[in-house]
Amino acid sequence: MKPALQELFTEYTECHRHPVNILIHKIAVPMIFFNATAMLDWVVLGEIPASPGWPMTMGQLFVVLCAIWYLAMDVKLGALLSLSFAGMLALGWVAPGWAVVAVGVVGWAIQMAGHFVWEKKAPNFTRNAIQALVGPIYFLALATGDWRMPEAPAEDPRAAMLEEGKTT
Repeated sequence: MKPALQELFTEYTECHRHPVNILIHKIAVPMIFFNATAMLDWVVLGEIPASPGWPMTMGQLFVVLCAIWYLAMDVKLGALLSLSFAGMLALGWVAPGWAVVAVGVVGWAIQMAGHFVWEKKAPNFTRNAIQALVGPIYFLALATGDWRMPEAPAEDPRAAMLEEGKTT
């Protein structure tokens, strides 16, 4: 794993500490990426030059650009995500439009709830746009064991006592 990806993971971890928010993201991130991929696939850019009659879409372009970035960050994780995104693209071809939209609405709603209700922090992509791409590779790296979430620093018991007005 490249140091640049490790730095992005460290930054991502800062806004993803609460267990409920982490669980929500494991569900919502794939939903949001499916929604984005499927909806972008509705926008036809033209024909694929090497395959006349086959449409070239923004969804395909999105998948290719994401695959390039993920592969540049980590070959194994990038390959797994590329296959996943290709599957999302194919699933979008058979999913009804209302279902694609509903998946996106639900995914975004629960993700924002995770941040504002449990985490009490805005999503990282509001400060660093590239963080919008980090979620899928981050949670895949956790699932494969390629990244371990650092332990939250233990709270200093003296600080808690001072807050309560106790001194020793």
